[in-house]
Amino acid sequence: MAGNLPILYLVIPCYNEEEILLDTAQKLKTKLKSLQDAEKISSQSKICFVNDGSRDNTWSMIKDLSLQDPDIYSGICLAHNQGQQNALTAGLLTVKDICDITVSLDADLQDDMDAIDAMVDKYNGEGCNIVYGVRNNRDTDTFFKRFTAELFYKTMSFMGANIIFNHADFRLMDRRALDIFAQYQEVNLFVRGIVPMIGLKNDCVYYKRQERLAGESKYPLSKLLALAWQGITSLSIKPIRFISALGIAIAIFSIVILLYSLISHYRGNTIVGWTSIMASVWFIGGLNIFSIGIIGEYVGKIYLESKHRPRFAVSEFIDQNKVCE
Repeated sequence: MAGNLPILYLVIPCYNEEEILLDTAQKLKTKLKSLQDAEKISSQSKICFVNDGSRDNTWSMIKDLSLQDPDIYSGICLAHNQGQQNALTAGLLTVKDICDITVSLDADLQDDMDAIDAMVDKYNGEGCNIVYGVRNNRDTDTFFKRFTAELFYKTMSFMGANIIFNHADFRLMDRRALDIFAQYQEVNLFVRGIVPMIGLKNDCVYYKRQERLAGESKYPLSKLLALAWQGITSLSIKPIRFISALGIAIAIFSIVILLYSLISHYRGNTIVGWTSIMASVWFIGGLNIFSIGIIGEYVGKIYLESKHRPRFAVSEFIDQNKVCE
């Protein structure tokens, strides 16, 4: 620590955020200054934007901020788009050795910045290694979004993934937690499922989610569904176990049907049931294809993990008024 005050880095993944970046940067700067003035964090604390292969002017804007105000801003540019989870991981692992704590949040600032104060207090006062930002309600969401979000968390929990209900990627992690996080080497990342595995001392801070500053969400329904599937298949093998259980259930059911058919045959009640046969064939065929697809998904993940490909590649890192390429 610098002067017994922790060095905080705010890690902000960005993808095509030119509409809101300057506003976000100014608001975060004000928050950082208020924490410094309250002597909760070191004057060496910074805001680190992570450019995830944006196709607009996001990186050039981050670069300008980092060079014009190097005491406040720093920037990381990934070589190409890697997805939000990999961009977040890249930011955390890149800065973990030059800070004491990190707080990750989205560039749209829907996560309440004022909750950062309580997070830092729990680190300074209670020695928490991880502090989760958790939404206290979903009153501002539409019924569909609220229903699907709650279904997501309940499904993940049912599938065996230990995740925090109503928590996304707004959290504080100290260097000890980050060092352990760095040991998780899987390519198929689901950060909010991995962090609870770390253990250590943790707590929650509750907040109300804000409206997006501008632009559109970078997580439409299709991406949310992809994230959910990524989380389930990365953290749990329960879908495969469900296939096994379903196979056993169908086998038992088929024995029952066989007995029923034999009894009907000897009683002279046999009826040629073309419809039932066709329905059974289509059902079993579809179930087989679905089961093979799930198993194939896991085989594909094993294939990708076996290659040991890097999860991200940093093309530029601007920090402390130096440009490293």
